Amino acid sequence: MSVLPNSNSEYATREYWEDRYRKEGPAATYDWFKTYADISEIIHQIIPDRASRILMLGCGNSTLSEEMYDDGYENIVNIDYSSVLIENMKHIHEEARPKMTWLEMDIRALQFEDDSFDVVLDKGTMDALLAVKGSLWDPPAEAVENCTKEVLEALRVLRPGKGIFFYLTFGQPHFRKRYLTHPNTTLEVSTLGTSFHYYLYVLRKHDRQ
Repeated sequence: MSVLPNSNSEYATREYWEDRYRKEGPAATYDWFKTYADISEIIHQIIPDRASRILMLGCGNSTLSEEMYDDGYENIVNIDYSSVLIENMKHIHEEARPKMTWLEMDIRALQFEDDSFDVVLDKGTMDALLAVKGSLWDPPAEAVENCTKEVLEALRVLRPGKGIFFYLTFGQPHFRKRYLTHPNTTLEVSTLGTSFHYYLYVLRKHDRQ
């Protein structure tokens, strides 16, 4: 049974993910780009405090959250707009990882107070928002608006002076910096891999001036 979309643009729709998670069932897992084993050393460097409150955007059925939890990062809030996925994850992890929470929520309209997280993490979620028909150089206005909303919401809920937006993607800087350039922030970009590069963007929120 194939769960692949008929076109890449379906990755940007809630309907596709609801249907995919329903077909796959609760036992399925899938990690976009890198696994936790691939990036754990980087996460240790960027997030040295394992008590940090972490928001996982578009968590999906990745094993990233559970592996971070088992590595000591227990204060993780996972959100996804698929109700099927969230119910599956709750049942799977409620006993083994009771401190981790799972909420149905849209990353473009976060239901959290300002300045309430230390880290917001996106591993491929923005890429799904950009999987739409059109030019990479000039994406549709709706895609630009969606990505901008995601980052602005992330910055809103991050704590000033210490908050970090951590974004892992295959998207090159000339395609992604437009969404990650904001006042009162510092953007760091690094590459991962050898033959095929992934890009890590770390957007740090400064203290209010």
